[in-house]
Amino acid sequence: METALKDHPLAVEEAGGARPGAAARTITIPVQGMTCAACQARVQRTLGQQPGVIEASVNLMMKSAAVRFDPAATSPEDLVAAIRDTGYQADLPSPALSAVDEQETRDKAQAEEFLSLKRKAIWSGLAGTVAMVLSMPLMAGMTEHGPTADPFMRWAMERLTPVLRGAAPWLYGIEPRVLSLALLGVTLGVMVWAGRHFYLRAWSAFRHHSADMNTLVAVGTGAAFLYSALATVAPGLFIERGLAPDVYYEAVILIIALILTGHMMEARAKRQTSAALQRLVSLQPKTARVLRDGMEQTLPVGTVGAGDLVVVRPGERIPVDGTIIDGTSSVDESMLTGEAMPVDKRAGDAVIGGTINKTGAFQYRATTVGAASVLSQIVTLMRDAQSSRAPIQKLADRVSAVFVPVVLSLAVATFVVWFVTAETAPAVRAFAASVAVLIIACPCAMGLAVPTAVMVATGKGAELGILIKGGEALQRIGGVTAVVLDKTGTITEGQPTVTDYVGAKAAPWPNREVLRLVASLERSSEHPVAEAIVRYAAEQSLVLSRAENFQAVTGQGASGWIDGISVLVGNEGLMAASGVATDELREEAERLAEAGKTPMFIAVDGRLAGLIAVADRIKPTSREAVKRMKRLGLQVAMLTGDHRRTAETVAAQAGIDRVVARVSPEGKVAEITRLQKEGATVAMVGDGINDAPALAQADVGIAVGAGTDIAIEASDVTLMRSDLRSAVTAIELSRRTMRTMKQNLFWAFAYNVVGIPVAAGLLYPAFGLLLSPILASAAMAFSSVSVVANSLRLQYADIR
Repeated sequence: METALKDHPLAVEEAGGARPGAAARTITIPVQGMTCAACQARVQRTLGQQPGVIEASVNLMMKSAAVRFDPAATSPEDLVAAIRDTGYQADLPSPALSAVDEQETRDKAQAEEFLSLKRKAIWSGLAGTVAMVLSMPLMAGMTEHGPTADPFMRWAMERLTPVLRGAAPWLYGIEPRVLSLALLGVTLGVMVWAGRHFYLRAWSAFRHHSADMNTLVAVGTGAAFLYSALATVAPGLFIERGLAPDVYYEAVILIIALILTGHMMEARAKRQTSAALQRLVSLQPKTARVLRDGMEQTLPVGTVGAGDLVVVRPGERIPVDGTIIDGTSSVDESMLTGEAMPVDKRAGDAVIGGTINKTGAFQYRATTVGAASVLSQIVTLMRDAQSSRAPIQKLADRVSAVFVPVVLSLAVATFVVWFVTAETAPAVRAFAASVAVLIIACPCAMGLAVPTAVMVATGKGAELGILIKGGEALQRIGGVTAVVLDKTGTITEGQPTVTDYVGAKAAPWPNREVLRLVASLERSSEHPVAEAIVRYAAEQSLVLSRAENFQAVTGQGASGWIDGISVLVGNEGLMAASGVATDELREEAERLAEAGKTPMFIAVDGRLAGLIAVADRIKPTSREAVKRMKRLGLQVAMLTGDHRRTAETVAAQAGIDRVVARVSPEGKVAEITRLQKEGATVAMVGDGINDAPALAQADVGIAVGAGTDIAIEASDVTLMRSDLRSAVTAIELSRRTMRTMKQNLFWAFAYNVVGIPVAAGLLYPAFGLLLSPILASAAMAFSSVSVVANSLRLQYADIR
């Protein structure tokens, strides 16, 4: 597992391949100051317009921008400068920090943000309560058609005024001008302290010729404050024009308080969406027990280097990756695989940092530390996945790009219509309605609808031992209609054993010598069948030689030279291509294949020398996984380079109806292409080198984590445990996530489609209903929180 993840493509900056931009670099840049979908769309649009940028993905939840670019045309410094030119803060990521360290820093910043918002929301709420109390005497003398046409404030005045008169009659004896000046001071204090970032960010957006959520809040509350301040210091200007010098101070404070409360709840929910990442980071021990100069020392884990000897006792977490050199134990690796059963470990076995040593004590030598560790790689994979975008996000982006300017125009139109048509207090009604439009129309929910679901789903997947490489892959999995399975290591255990050996009658070599030659050749291969032959030779106490000019013929076998002798082992196609006749043992090969075994011919110095067969048991969970796939309405097929009879036997045991056997890697690609041309969306599940082209060709490539690095690099999803049921779980998780995304987007759009006309006064002619700016701010806050809360339901979904 360590080897499989160590060089994972999402953990490196360089990307190979032949397609345009394949030599590009990818960098993830932290971006501060984004608060809504309009901010996100603006930064992404700016990055996308930079020369040399191939693809840019900005994530509001992660506060980051993932940019794929041509280093010959631009640089990370230029990209950071472009982001700063849009008015947002950006810095290059620190190369000295591992993914675990970066995540710890991010978690700490999130906690501080939540506490700051909580503090400001509470004090603003208290200030708003005081402002309402001080405003009661001012409202007492107003007519029904003054500012109390605001339904919330009218209700408050009617219900609370009698109570307040009885409890504090002295308050009604204070000069109204004194109360107005006191409210002005309290409101200004709240705006400067608690709401300052709204105005600073709105000003920054204005200087950069754009607008966002902060613009709406700043314009709405700013206009209400300026209106009220003018009425306080120059009431004559209003009286001369037949208007009452009414004030909106309490509305300004309560709007800020409610928006901050919404942001506080949103920040808390955001922390929950990254709970899986936080749990992974918490697995990293802070210290390690290291042997140096013959002495056992407790050192910070960051100081442990490759080659250090580390001591682990029962019950402790393993601090860094390494290889056991002394002792035995069982290790809980559930943080990687989701599998609760401990794994037995002995000298020579690899251990992973963050896993739990259960029973014995042992010493091991550290191999990969810091950013190269498996835990750090998994955190990197998850962060990259959570920072990516699902294609469905494009709809929200298109709306967000024009949303704020449209809302500002609607607010102006609302003011004009009310000012022209209202029979009583037209200016007051027009002002209240236009402020309500500005406040309720926040694009936050649209910006959070998709990334929150991606974050929770990828975290949920990681907890189940499924690593999904981003939002695009997550969305594609749900649309799969056909699943193509490799046989060895995917459907079967991947641990074949030698069952039969048959020597050719005319072969001049003894059987033991032929076995020694074959095992010497296969020792250079990583294929499970090769490992089985090597193990069998060891059981026979054969002394192996070193292979020269070894060549793996993918999907067919291998060739090479042993002690100056040419050796060839593989299927009948490989023998035919090499001019080796197999007639003598062909019937025996057919008999072994019918028994579910895999026969391989052996040629020495160009002559048929024998036949060796291996068998690989089907995994206990494979049949259940295939049943679940069929219940989901999926076509299921098996592709293998194995003998047809063997393949059909295994397929029957697994419950698979369609089998394509004796197929080369190119044939697997062709079969997947054929399914795609028939209209199927294909997922390929495999684990070997010969599966990599098929994994890349499929709409979704799913690699079994115990497989090769090449297979994992070519895939979209990595299964951390060799259990085919995890592939079904990934599909189910994707479908559930897509439903959640669509729900989020529907409610985010529907909220604005309904809320803005109501705030503008659409219901007033028929029902006499107006939406208070204060209630509008509460509704705006609720919309964002509801979207995040809906995404969090994925965390508790019954998906296994």
